[in-house]
Amino acid sequence: MAEYGITAGQRVVVTWDRSSVVERLKVFVERLQVAVGAEGHVAVENLDQLLKSAHAESSFDVALLGLVPGSVAVHSSDHLADIARILKPGGSILLKEPVISAAVTGGSALRTEARLCSALTLAGLTDVTEVQKHTLTPQEIQAIQLQLGYQDNNLHIIQISGKKPNFEVGSSAQLKLSFSKKLTPAAKPLVDPAAAQLWTLSATDMNDDDVDLLDSDELLDSEDIKKPDPSSLRVADCGAGSEKKRKACKNCTCGLAEELEQEKRHTAPQQNSGTKSACGNCYLGDAFRCASCPYLGMPAFKPGEKILLNQNQLQDA
Repeated sequence: MAEYGITAGQRVVVTWDRSSVVERLKVFVERLQVAVGAEGHVAVENLDQLLKSAHAESSFDVALLGLVPGSVAVHSSDHLADIARILKPGGSILLKEPVISAAVTGGSALRTEARLCSALTLAGLTDVTEVQKHTLTPQEIQAIQLQLGYQDNNLHIIQISGKKPNFEVGSSAQLKLSFSKKLTPAAKPLVDPAAAQLWTLSATDMNDDDVDLLDSDELLDSEDIKKPDPSSLRVADCGAGSEKKRKACKNCTCGLAEELEQEKRHTAPQQNSGTKSACGNCYLGDAFRCASCPYLGMPAFKPGEKILLNQNQLQDA
C-alpha cells in the first residue's frame, strides 16, 4: 500500500458502496491490514451509513474513499465533512470518483473536476491535488448507468488527495501582529522651525508682554449696539391684506404681533362691571349656564350686550 502512503501503526478508514464488489473489497482490506500491521487499525464503513457511525473526532490518520476496485461512488458534501471530522490534524484523504467534463442540468449527482475540488476545500481540507485521471472501463460505465442513471459518455475517473490542517476544529491560537516601530526622536522628519511657530501655539507661548488681547466689546460702536426699530425689520408684505385678515407670522419679531394684540384689546367688548364669565356660555341661556352663573333665570342675550345685575343676584352668585 505504498502507493496510498500507508505505513505501519496507522489507523485507516475505508468506505464502500453498492457498486463495490465484495470479493475485491475483502482483498483490498486484507492488503491494508498487512500494511498497518498489528499496531494499526483498519475500519470499513458503508458510505450510506457513514453519517451514522460512532467514530470520535480525530480518530484516523488516513481516509480512503471510493478506492475499492470497481467502485463508482459519488461522495456528498456531508460525507466529505464527516471524513474531515474524524481525521486527525495533519491526516490525509485519498478519494476516487467519476466526474464529467462539463456541468449538466437535470439533477445529476455527478460533478466536474473543479466542483469536486471545491467540495473538498469547503469541507475543510487543504492541499487538494489531482493525483491521476483515467477513462472508465466498460464495467465502470455500466455501474454508473445502473447506479446513477447517467447515460452520456463524457465521463472519466479522477483521483484526488487532500490533507486536514494541523489543528482541530474549535482550537485557538494567539496571533502575532507586527506593528511598525515607532520613530525615535532622531529619526523623526525635520520640520521647518518657522513653519512650526506659524502653525502651533501652546500655553508656554502665551506671554502677556508679547500678546495683545482685544476686548470684543471694544470692536462695537454705538450704532452697532443700538436696538433696531421693529418696523424696519418688517418685510414689505408682512400682515398684508384687509384689517380683519391681518395676521402676524409665527414667532413674530417685527412687533406686528404686539400691535394686533393691542388692537384686539381696544376693540373687545367691555365686560359687565364686577362679573366675568368662566365658561363663555352665559349669553346662550339657562340650558348652557353653570350652577353658579349670575345670569340664571334671565333670558338669553347677544354677546357684548350690556346686562344689568342687581345686588342680590351678585351676592347669590
